[in-house]
Amino acid sequence: MSVLQKLREEWIRPALFFGNNPVSLAGGAITTGSGVTMISYWMAQMAGHLSSNPYLGIIFFLFLPMLFLIGLALIPVGIVLRRRKLLREGLIPAEFPKVDLNDRIFRHGIDIVLVATVVNFLVVATASYHGATYMDSPQFCGSSCHVMSPEYTAYKVSPHSHVACVECHIGSGAEAYFSAKINGTKQLIEVTLHPLVPLAPRLIPTYPTPIPSPVTSLRPARYTCESCHSPRRFDGDKLLVKSDFADDEKNTETQTVLILHLGGVDSLSHYIGIHGVHLGHIEYIATDPSRTTIPWVERTNPDGSQTTYVASALNGAEPKGERRVMDCIDCHNRAAHTFVTAEEAINSAMAAGSISPSLPYIHKEGLALLKGSYTSQAEARVKIPAGLEAFYRSQNPAVLTEKAALVQAAGKELYLLYSQNVFPFMKVTWGTHPNHIGHQSYPGCFRCHDSDHVAKDGTFITQDCSACHNLLAVDESKPKVLSVLGIH
Repeated sequence: MSVLQKLREEWIRPALFFGNNPVSLAGGAITTGSGVTMISYWMAQMAGHLSSNPYLGIIFFLFLPMLFLIGLALIPVGIVLRRRKLLREGLIPAEFPKVDLNDRIFRHGIDIVLVATVVNFLVVATASYHGATYMDSPQFCGSSCHVMSPEYTAYKVSPHSHVACVECHIGSGAEAYFSAKINGTKQLIEVTLHPLVPLAPRLIPTYPTPIPSPVTSLRPARYTCESCHSPRRFDGDKLLVKSDFADDEKNTETQTVLILHLGGVDSLSHYIGIHGVHLGHIEYIATDPSRTTIPWVERTNPDGSQTTYVASALNGAEPKGERRVMDCIDCHNRAAHTFVTAEEAINSAMAAGSISPSLPYIHKEGLALLKGSYTSQAEARVKIPAGLEAFYRSQNPAVLTEKAALVQAAGKELYLLYSQNVFPFMKVTWGTHPNHIGHQSYPGCFRCHDSDHVAKDGTFITQDCSACHNLLAVDESKPKVLSVLGIH
């Protein structure tokens, strides 16, 4: 018996006979339907005729490919089940229906099966590629899961909005990829079961609100930040102008001007400035989850010796906690997900002109509205603009007549600032996530540079302002230095 005859007699004829069952036929229908739908979607995607709804990606890149594979699996399952049933009942025929390759209709059927097999292979391969790509996209990470809304909103307005989430949150290699997917599956289960938590709070896993920060599993900066930012780059000095507005009727503006000594490694290989000083090997111990309280710091000096600085309250003892090697994210901890304070938000908006400083008391009233208590962003969308309009209607009706457009624009901008920083359903509000850069709104630099971290030889971590910046003007109205520099 030739190979072709053996294949026909022992495989094709039995498969066709046993495949004529409801389960296999249903599997074929499911596979065909989901396959045609996916191919149509991909063609529409290439033509650019698609909605930006993130849930479409879940359906067409995850759900339908899964359904497609389930349909394929049902075909052999049905064959096995029917064979077992007929074998149990003793109804398997001694000779299966003949397969006649001379039959034109049968040959066309075989052609269809072969073409379908090739198409199915291509569909599975394409779906796998698109599914993996989609799951690595910022849209999937942020938009598809409402739990990540605060982080995704901050990400979209950050300087790193062009960097995909996986560049920082997933390492390279198969181990890191599968570890991330397993963790993602765990999070999916937590989100799915969250509505059932009140029924059995101790048994059903759920996600934390807010999402804890910092991310303890984040890779070191040498694998993330330093992929784009060279640690040995010399940045020199940077001019910073910060505007503040008072709560008086005229929203009096004052400005602080300073020169930041960013430094780095200069042309003579000297480590200078903020970045240069921290490029050395520094370890620290934080005693709180947000790494805001740092009572212990150890620096490795150029000659290899070590100097340990301990907060005076510890009397030289090493505190309990994780010992970390300091890197970029220990200061730039909100580089891609920055949440500002209400004061920073309104001052920046007024300095940019998106909230007009010409509106009487707009700083005071706007700040009060931003800090108001709202059960949801939907409520804030209504109450913030309405509250601003109500204030002017009762206190200064002429403003609504003369500057109605500015009031309306200010109300919309105030809500926008609120929506970018406050998420009641996730318990994220002003100040929930501290930013360790600077020392105005949070301890930041003063976590270590407080003159209270003392070494055994009596030296301490400096709190000298000039080590990091020079103040050219502090809370001055129209600082002269800006005119000299030609900025005003």
